[in-house]
Amino acid sequence: MGVVLLVRHGQASFGADDYDVLSETGWAQGRLLGTWLGERGVAPSAIVHGDLRRQRDTAVAIAEGAGWSSLDPGLDQGWDEFDHLGMVAAYPDLPDGEPDRREFQDLFEKAAARWTSGEHDGYPESYADFVARVRAALDRATGTAGPGGTVVVVSSGGPIAVACAELLDPGADAPGVARLWQRFNTMIVNSSVSRVVVGSTGPRLLTFNEHPHLEGDHLTYR
Repeated sequence: MGVVLLVRHGQASFGADDYDVLSETGWAQGRLLGTWLGERGVAPSAIVHGDLRRQRDTAVAIAEGAGWSSLDPGLDQGWDEFDHLGMVAAYPDLPDGEPDRREFQDLFEKAAARWTSGEHDGYPESYADFVARVRAALDRATGTAGPGGTVVVVSSGGPIAVACAELLDPGADAPGVARLWQRFNTMIVNSSVSRVVVGSTGPRLLTFNEHPHLEGDHLTYR
């Protein structure tokens, strides 16, 4: 049976000039996960990441922690995060001033509900196109894993939530997948692992949001 490990990137730099940079905690989270995987004998045939710096650097940190010195992380842009700032900017009722973390989370959830409804235009990428992109990336990862390999995918909360929602309920209609996506996307821990097994009947979601390698200040959601 093949295995695909869907890993969310480490903590990025919320509120900084460049969000797409791992914080010190983010680097530590990646290395801790790599150490945890290495201690359990995980030896992937491939490690891939999206085109964002925080995804790439998390892949590097995981490989360092695990001791996978001969494995070069590869790029698959299908695992890029959606443009969350563009999505929020398209929301028609934006508050004045810079929101704090709690206020931004509330705004994000409202903007995401509007985006996933598919009833509005003006987005850099539609929700339907985003889902199709992630489906294709997941197909590539499961194909690479094959009947007995292991692939580590380093992505972001949005794509991982879509992949897991699709796998958990493959018969769900678009609104059903969107509801699952919104729930999953709010709870995925930085550097957490969701396991997908690839068998004769196709890929199945085995676990979601594992993070036993984290404790204390290393456990973060944003």
